[in-house]
Amino acid sequence: MVAIQTSDSSTAAQDAAFSAEVREWLDENLNGEFRELRGLGGPGREHEAHDERLAWDRHLAAAGWTCLGWPKEYGGREATVAQQVIFHEEYAKANAPARVSHVGEELLGPTLLAFGTQAQKDRFLPGVRNVSELWCQGYSEPGAGSDLAAVSTSAHLDGGEWSINGQKIWTSLAHVADWCFVIARTEKGSVRHKGLSYLLVPMNQPGIEVRPIIQLTGTSEFNEVFFDNARTAADLVVGEPGEGWRIAMGTLAFERGVSTLGQQIRFARELADIEALARRTGAAEDPLIADRIDRAWVGLRVMRAHALRTMATAAVDDSGQASVSKLLWANWHRGLGELAMAVLGPQGLIADDNDDLNEWQRMYLFTRADTIYGGSNEVQRNIISERVLGLPREAR
Repeated sequence: MVAIQTSDSSTAAQDAAFSAEVREWLDENLNGEFRELRGLGGPGREHEAHDERLAWDRHLAAAGWTCLGWPKEYGGREATVAQQVIFHEEYAKANAPARVSHVGEELLGPTLLAFGTQAQKDRFLPGVRNVSELWCQGYSEPGAGSDLAAVSTSAHLDGGEWSINGQKIWTSLAHVADWCFVIARTEKGSVRHKGLSYLLVPMNQPGIEVRPIIQLTGTSEFNEVFFDNARTAADLVVGEPGEGWRIAMGTLAFERGVSTLGQQIRFARELADIEALARRTGAAEDPLIADRIDRAWVGLRVMRAHALRTMATAAVDDSGQASVSKLLWANWHRGLGELAMAVLGPQGLIADDNDDLNEWQRMYLFTRADTIYGGSNEVQRNIISERVLGLPREAR
């Protein structure tokens, strides 16, 4: 059970029953055609069994296990925050496969519920809910990685449609997405946060080219996306034109929501596996290794405490707490990759006979990116210093 305190015994009983329901359903359904999907997918491993995991996502949707916190009128269960946390934790404990549809469900869907028009909700939420349409996020650019306000991709209205030109980069899962939510500059001559708009853009059109980026791990879940007079309807702007910064910040707040508790369960499993590896190899006898394992355990508890403490705050705020969470888990997970290599010792430098990476080598290489994607450490620290601590803004 998740440690969110409540004085209402009936609510606690309902949460316990909900936890049992989730656990029982996962036990029954992660079998047969889905049994082999356990543990597959996730950052650095999105190439694993994509079609099969997509089928699993649709199986979840058919059983009512997607979009739990959404209003019932849009297919959700109106689950409480505690129940959503319970679901993510039980899902992770079951070692269920990483979700293919998470960008739509965890980012685009909540954004439309908070800021979208009724027509946009009616058009797009059903496809997110039943996993018939996949989404990607068009934020970063070659000249504007974590500095979202520096984007230069432009869009202007032309004959009742937005015409979009520019380039995005590090676009996760763009090669399988049907739609992309794109931050573009729609006011000519505008700078920084002003003049941006949040556009919903279909990916399957002649004006869009997706080029996979080969990563250190040899896989390519990230992509470059080129827009050459790409088109989307004039009414597919979320919020008013020019409000893109506010909407984009709302999306980022949703990105670091209740699902982070499930992420921490996966982190705990990785740490436990590394500790077991250290015992098998004898590395646990090294006091320095033992100390790093202990510190990793403490760091995981700190992350959980922080997540639970901030979970009850409004989903969309400008407090910078989301940046604190990102900074905590990114540095911790990168450190876990380094710990894995320390436990492996010199053997960690050697690939197998086919030059394939083992799971720890892959983790080490991919976690180098944890402190960059989703907002680099440097940008997160600026946000924390300015918005949380109230320090003077960096000179620009």
